[in-house]
Amino acid sequence: MNIHEYQAKELFEKFGVPSPNGQVAGTAEEAEAAANAIGGSGLVVKAQVHAGGRGKGTFKNGFKGGVHLADTPAEIKELAAQMLGQTLVTHQTGEEGRFVNKVMIAESVDIESEFYLSILLDRATCQPVIVASTEGGMDIEAVAEETPEKIVKEYIHPLAGLQPFQVRKLIKVYGLTGDTAKQFSKLIKNLYKLFISCDCDMVEINPLVVTPDGDVLALDAKFGFDDNALYRHPDIVAMRDTTEEDPREVEASKYDLNYIGLDGNIACLVNGAGLAMATMDIIKHCGGDPANFLDVGGGATKEQVAAAFKIILADPKVEGILVNIFGGIMQCDIIAEGILAAAAETGLSIPLVVRLEGTNVAKGRELIANSDLAVIPADNLNDAAEKIVAAVKG
Repeated sequence: MNIHEYQAKELFEKFGVPSPNGQVAGTAEEAEAAANAIGGSGLVVKAQVHAGGRGKGTFKNGFKGGVHLADTPAEIKELAAQMLGQTLVTHQTGEEGRFVNKVMIAESVDIESEFYLSILLDRATCQPVIVASTEGGMDIEAVAEETPEKIVKEYIHPLAGLQPFQVRKLIKVYGLTGDTAKQFSKLIKNLYKLFISCDCDMVEINPLVVTPDGDVLALDAKFGFDDNALYRHPDIVAMRDTTEEDPREVEASKYDLNYIGLDGNIACLVNGAGLAMATMDIIKHCGGDPANFLDVGGGATKEQVAAAFKIILADPKVEGILVNIFGGIMQCDIIAEGILAAAAETGLSIPLVVRLEGTNVAKGRELIANSDLAVIPADNLNDAAEKIVAAVKG
């Protein structure tokens, strides 16, 4: 789960990570009122979408940039009116872009230095890692490709936590001294506390800035959270903005289904993440293109399977479906009942290949064979992939 920048600012305030004063607005009038409340002659208005590259993006109405500086509340109102209710396209959104429902109004600050700082969950070492770079304000991917020596990684032992010598190492990387170094030390400790306390898998600040007065501030932030730990954080769940997510993925989450939409035309319904990945791979190997990743889990019910079918068929690109089930905990006859119920309800008219193995497989195959559905049975995974690719192409 991701959150907006203005929501990240709320978490920063809660955990003592300093950032410029700001407010969120949903209308041009609210943006003007926020600018008046913040005061000062230097203000910035930022489109709130779950994507990077906003400043270099373009709205579909032709307006350039999702981040703008302004001097007066009247200018803020005018800029907000250009952004709100429009679709912003950046290098991270793709051509479809993201719809802007809110903007954030914040103080603009003078910048002496810009840095990159993030804490990530490194899956290879199973521990948090701090990523630091002096190249703040740039796409970190570009820095990694062009000047990888400017990126420093500091791994943190999960039990020992962030150590003083690691903080000193980061201070040296950034070249900080005096009170500025003390401010950064407090910031990174509080940021790590936030990362652990909120079960984050990513906290990124780009840029982290030092002002001419020596103050250290988090100017922009992106968060990612471990979905499996969200039950412990109802306050964070309340920040979820489903308008920023694929509607199919939102619907799938209601039934505890793991769904990710792709660009192909062959839908997959599989139990188990590993088997789902293998199914997508073999579809590609046989010359097809998977339309989704869909793991119904090890103990799916008839209702969940039926819901999965409806989500699959909601994708207009889907021209065929491959069901690949290995019944361990799950029973093949339950899957078969779900397939039949969903097909009857949706009036299935595209090719459907079913491969069942495992618990109650004979009963499952019998249910499908005795139905009125034009189901194509498969003996194994390779056979199933070849049949669905041929059916779709035919």
